[in-house]
Amino acid sequence: MLKFRDVNTLQKFASIHASIHNHFNLDRQLTPRETFKQNRLAALAEWRPLAV
Repeated sequence: MLKFRDVNTLQKFASIHASIHNHFNLDRQLTPRETFKQNRLAALAEWRPLAV
């Protein structure tokens, strides 16, 4: 947070980061490996068109 000189910039970054983090945070320790891989691939497939 120290690198952000403007509160608005920090707020914008935090809101974008939160939405991306929530999209990919799949609670790895609670799911079996195969389920985790399937969910991760689905999340990446959904994210790719948005990131281009």
